[in-house]
Amino acid sequence: MNIESLLVAKVIEAVKECYGAEAEPDKIQLQATRKEFAGDLTVVVFPFTRFSKKSPEETGKELGEYLKRYIEEVRDYNVVKGFLNIEISSAYWLEVLNEVALDPKYGYFHEKSGNSYMIEYSSPNTNKPLHLGHIRNNLLGWSVSEIQKANGHEVKMVNLVNDRGIHICKSMIAWKKYACGATPESAGMKGDHFVGDYYVRFDKEYKAQIKQLTEEKGLDEEEAKKQAPILLEAQDMLRKWEAGDEETVGLWRTMNDWVLKGFDETYKLMGVGFDKIYFESQTYKKGRDIVLKGLADGVLYRKDTGSVWADLTGDGLDHKLLLRDDGTSVYMTQDIGTAYERFNEFDMDEMIYVVGNEQNYHFQVLSLICGKLGFPWADKIKHLSYGMVELPEGKMKSREGTVVDADDLMQEMIHTARETSQELGKLDGYSAEEAEEVYRKVALGALKYFILKVDPKKTMLFNPKESIDFNGNTGPFIQYTYARIQSVLRKAAEAGTEPQAAGIHIRISEKEQNLIKWIAKLPDVVREAGATYSPALLANYSYDLAKEFNQFYHDFSILKEEDREVKNFRLLLAKVCGEAIKNAMGMLGIEMPDRM
Repeated sequence: MNIESLLVAKVIEAVKECYGAEAEPDKIQLQATRKEFAGDLTVVVFPFTRFSKKSPEETGKELGEYLKRYIEEVRDYNVVKGFLNIEISSAYWLEVLNEVALDPKYGYFHEKSGNSYMIEYSSPNTNKPLHLGHIRNNLLGWSVSEIQKANGHEVKMVNLVNDRGIHICKSMIAWKKYACGATPESAGMKGDHFVGDYYVRFDKEYKAQIKQLTEEKGLDEEEAKKQAPILLEAQDMLRKWEAGDEETVGLWRTMNDWVLKGFDETYKLMGVGFDKIYFESQTYKKGRDIVLKGLADGVLYRKDTGSVWADLTGDGLDHKLLLRDDGTSVYMTQDIGTAYERFNEFDMDEMIYVVGNEQNYHFQVLSLICGKLGFPWADKIKHLSYGMVELPEGKMKSREGTVVDADDLMQEMIHTARETSQELGKLDGYSAEEAEEVYRKVALGALKYFILKVDPKKTMLFNPKESIDFNGNTGPFIQYTYARIQSVLRKAAEAGTEPQAAGIHIRISEKEQNLIKWIAKLPDVVREAGATYSPALLANYSYDLAKEFNQFYHDFSILKEEDREVKNFRLLLAKVCGEAIKNAMGMLGIEMPDRM
């Protein structure tokens, strides 16, 4: 039983002994003691005054005396108004340190919870490369998945590639019209970048045609947008694709393969992966079949134009299109089909979609429609909504080619890490290969930490230079702290000293005790990060723990300590702290360099 559970049990016992009353466990408020007061844990006394018929101060003193008498780990207590502050003995914290030292995967729950999740993230379109927004999506999805695994849950990490639809056809039309047979190989480009350029080219030509139709034909802008020849060609191509036209499908396969190969390179550098990849082209037909069955059952309705809709006005929403006039599918249709396939394939407690907050309505509607169609898993659909990533220059636009490309950004981060490290002389004496590996870890650590330390729900401003600072709340600061710890342990080992995790009986300082308390918080942070789907909690915990270690390192000698038992304790404390940092950051996908 941990100290929190023990205190709750003994408070219940004390209330019964002192006042003859039954206190309910969920009514006992236990919290960390505020920094300005002596103590480790605080019991809120006010709820017990109705039993004691005494002031909060008197009630707190009586309960404090009882706890001190019957819990050997309680060293002392003090009462501030209605708050009973409990001081825990050094012996208890030493025992905590010893226990943590025996578990190199501290922070991970070793028993299976019995809960299962499928987490979808990335979900790119095969008409353009991944960009900064995709980076936040991928990092959130991967980290949330790892945190759920750390909580003992079974997790399937999946990707849905949006490889069909009008956007894909736009790139295909532009390539047919303007590429003159060029390929990624002949152009010396990654396939996703190559195809993305034709998506931008389509938009350029489309805008030019709209302008021509409004100026020369006298059409209003909305009508011109509908009648632009290049858009009509793309719409015709989509119809041919859905009809299985051999030439259209052949080109689609070729261009998709170019893009998917490029995606794989980006995912590898980013350090993310998937257990399974779904393709919209393989699931949209099932969605269409389900929609047509819903139409036949009277759940959905068809307009005179031929389109199929869901009436959601009874749920406070509007009418939702599911099949266009020409019978082609929309995103909602394929999401219904994909969800159906997944829940048939896997028995899971939640299907979590990691998608930006501009799609809040979409997933609300998806769950509603699936419920109306009679699927029992409709309420298991969960949308992990996150805010957009913006730059100092403002928002990005894919069609106009003003996005920050994921590959370019990661390479720029590596370049910045290389420059910064060389200026500081941090990797003198490393081979070129060793140095490049550190540059990669520092660069991606900076990128991942800067993005994941922000609460997912918030829109964030990304500043590459600020993210790679070796000081402050950054990934490199935490990585450098970890490398410092490894340096201390290496020097100790070279001198013949390895920290031992048993038989430590010394009196420790308040700062050393505080560091153990911070380490001990990790499982609770992991649990809360899992419950709230917020990697930001783990990121900021890692920073606080690194700060706490650096204060300890500044104030106390480790390698030069002459007392052997004290030296062993401090080495053990450093080692365990390093493991806690590594485990917490590992759940964020951030690698820890042993040397920097």
